[in-house]
Amino acid sequence: MDLASEIRSCRLCATHFAATHTAHQPRPVVWFQPGARLLIAGQAPGARVHESGQPFTDPSGDRLRDWTGLDEAEFYDRTRVAIVPMAFCFPGYDAKGADLPPPAICARTWRAEVMAALPDLRLTLLVGGYAIRWHLGARDVTSAVANWRSFAPRGIFPLPHPSWRNTAWIKRNPWFADDLVPALRDAIRKVMANADPA
Repeated sequence: MDLASEIRSCRLCATHFAATHTAHQPRPVVWFQPGARLLIAGQAPGARVHESGQPFTDPSGDRLRDWTGLDEAEFYDRTRVAIVPMAFCFPGYDAKGADLPPPAICARTWRAEVMAALPDLRLTLLVGGYAIRWHLGARDVTSAVANWRSFAPRGIFPLPHPSWRNTAWIKRNPWFADDLVPALRDAIRKVMANADPA
């Protein structure tokens, strides 16, 4: 069984998910294959992605695609783009309807193996706090994103989560749209064309 199939069959969190307010079953959303050059390191699937089985099929995905400048065909081209969240399954909601965090056991179990299976990566987008913390060790999302120029030469762009909840953050930080997004799109265009992102 290949790695992607192993992850799809994972049921480590079945008991945990059954005890959430949503009481759902695991459905790992796996979207990578060797040879990809661009990594989108996200947080965890939401409820819509849990239903569709395809990452970022929600308003957050629309906003993220806008930031990247990729159309849907490019974004979902597994030969060039790997979409690997910190947890492959929808974590569920609590009793108040709030998102539960990605279960840490998922990254502990799978992430190093997945990263080792993607040796051709040239550019990594860290989408949201969980991915930023795992990959950079940074605790503060705003500081990490504000320092994007120090990470870009290493082929890394830390990004806020594209959720509607961060609309106020984006408005408070106009440098994100004015400076980071154009640089991000340029780096992505180069990688998608097999050029050096630097």
